Amino acid sequence: MVINKYLAELLGTFILVVLGSMGILAVGGANGAAEIIAIGFAFGLALLAGIWVVGHVSGAHFNPAVTLAMLLDKRVSFSDAIGYWIGQFAGAGVASLVIWAAAGSREAVGLTATTYTDLDTAILVEVLLTAIFVWVIMVVVQRGHNHAPAAIALTLVGVHLAGIPFSGASVNPARSFGPAAVSGGDFGQLWVYIYAPLIGAIIAWGLYRLFPVEDSG
Repeated sequence: MVINKYLAELLGTFILVVLGSMGILAVGGANGAAEIIAIGFAFGLALLAGIWVVGHVSGAHFNPAVTLAMLLDKRVSFSDAIGYWIGQFAGAGVASLVIWAAAGSREAVGLTATTYTDLDTAILVEVLLTAIFVWVIMVVVQRGHNHAPAAIALTLVGVHLAGIPFSGASVNPARSFGPAAVSGGDFGQLWVYIYAPLIGAIIAWGLYRLFPVEDSG
């Protein structure tokens, strides 16, 4: 059923955001190198879990930027992309509601939100890291290697290790939208985490087309 693909995206994004957010709260935020490493692995392993459980249903995008790149590459239809986006944003929102319920305070959700201190740096980092992340996804999925889930998850770990100090390392509009919407935090910064990853996805698609990969299937 088509609806199963959209539900899979909702559940996969939920897993990504709820486990990643719990990882942030477990270490009290990204206050040092050890905490950044823990958070990076929390998000990377959460993505791996989502890929394992529902990746075979939807392709495991769990990220509007990934879906945009796949749409540009004609791997998903426009109607499916809309369904994926709805599922992804809904999954992130539900995840943040669960964090609110588990932590017992709305303020705890705010601690899981992505924020920046310098606008220009945040835009640059989000575009750059999203481009790298999505490019990796497009290549390893097309090759169809068995190590694709691990490669994607480890790339997300690397993205967090590199990006948290500069932008919070979102690379995912849904991941940033959920905590912002539920916590009622600073929506003035949210646009960066919506548009910059989408620009990065377009760049990733361009790089993929520039260095094409033969379909292993």
